[in-house]
Amino acid sequence: MAEKKALLAGGCFWGMEYLFRKQPGIISTRVGYCGGETKDPTYPEVKTGETGHAETLEVLYNNDETTYQNILEFFFKMHDATTEGRQGNDIGSQYRSAIFYCDENQKNKALEIINYIDSLQILPGKIVTQVVPEAPFYEAEDYHQDYLENNPDGYTCHFVRKDWSLPKE
Repeated sequence: MAEKKALLAGGCFWGMEYLFRKQPGIISTRVGYCGGETKDPTYPEVKTGETGHAETLEVLYNNDETTYQNILEFFFKMHDATTEGRQGNDIGSQYRSAIFYCDENQKNKALEIINYIDSLQILPGKIVTQVVPEAPFYEAEDYHQDYLENNPDGYTCHFVRKDWSLPKE
């Protein structure tokens, strides 16, 4: 098995985790914080927007069953990548859209997909997703892990917004 990692920020990590874990080829998910300056941040710190971290989903996937392109396609379908620092009712830099690429191939694929989606003009505006190098990932507190599995009536702003597909690799 070829295990790979993706680090994605797209607003509240609860909804992202809930939807991603149901996708083919996903081995595991963890929610946490990435992209900020504070070492070992806590939720009370991150939610202020002052640490620079984004709520982030770490996705481990089987590259024999799915691809990074498939991961990013679903990412862009299940959150609004055209709003800066906002997803639904969640507002602030901690809810920004970001791809923390783990290598140059991931960076290039992310930029290619963003350019392609923008060229289709199928979203309400241009994609504002940051494409930045992988940063330290700090796992969120236990009560955030599997949150919507454990709290089925909990808040989420994530759903599949458009039915479109990228060209096959």
